[in-house]
Amino acid sequence: MTRRTLVPRLIRAAAPIVVTALAVALPAGPAAGPQDLDQVEIQTQSLGGGVYMLVGAGGNLGLSVGEDGAFLIDDQYAPMADKIRAAVAELTEEPIRYVVNTHWHFDHIGGNEKMAEAGAVIVAHEMVRERMSTEQFMSAFERTIPPSPPAALPALTFTDSITFHWNGDRALLFHVDPAHTDGDTMVHFEKANVLHTGDVYFNGMYPFIDLSAGGSIDGMIAAVERVLKRADDETRIIPGHGPLSTKAELQAYHDMLQTARDRIAAMIQEGQSLEEIIDSRPTRDLDAQWANGFLTPERWVTLLHTSLIDDQER
Repeated sequence: MTRRTLVPRLIRAAAPIVVTALAVALPAGPAAGPQDLDQVEIQTQSLGGGVYMLVGAGGNLGLSVGEDGAFLIDDQYAPMADKIRAAVAELTEEPIRYVVNTHWHFDHIGGNEKMAEAGAVIVAHEMVRERMSTEQFMSAFERTIPPSPPAALPALTFTDSITFHWNGDRALLFHVDPAHTDGDTMVHFEKANVLHTGDVYFNGMYPFIDLSAGGSIDGMIAAVERVLKRADDETRIIPGHGPLSTKAELQAYHDMLQTARDRIAAMIQEGQSLEEIIDSRPTRDLDAQWANGFLTPERWVTLLHTSLIDDQER
């Protein structure tokens, strides 16, 4: 079997699992489907300085509250919007003024329209608006994503970085070079010492990288390195998926990404086929700690191989 036929077969086999996991985004992997959203409750964790981490269905949320109003990072799915607003209302009487989208994936931006209709300004990197504005094809899942409604599109976009002086803090939004996608935004609440990484960081699991949206393994590693430079030992790190984290845990994630990348790259350089690489189980010593999400070791190796081959061909 050739690489040309094997890669699509493996990715298609992963698609139902990955889509289900993205639809519910439970840290341990797929355990439910979109039909279970009615049963999901928003869990809130205080991080100090008026900053919170909220967990529900979809990507983890960040929240800053204070006299300037609520500042929300991501908004999961449209059916979750009312629950998110209710959870925010438990913490502040001020409305949600801004919603930052860390990237364009449907488990992070689904509540945009409802949030905007309630008066929030949607903020994102310019590539997020571009991808949301047009039909997208996620090749990993063979799934076409239609354009978002105009009301759901980010009204305020930036190219490199933008700073909000908000609720007594300095919130720096900065774009990283294509990593998980080509529109990833990190958010650093500098006074509260909290960093939200979006899906550049899947805590405790092999990450999904959207190659069809410009993502790459090399970009993921570089993005994590930028976050590590901004963090210290006291920084609370909100990953896109998984539990609240620390700099030490993010460093371990970085080291895993780099180790796995280097191993696969060396085997490609040696002329080994994808089948041979998979059969050699190059991540066997990493799997116990990291194969706890929706990507199996075989699918993770296939994703890395595809990313590295694509980079060579560009």
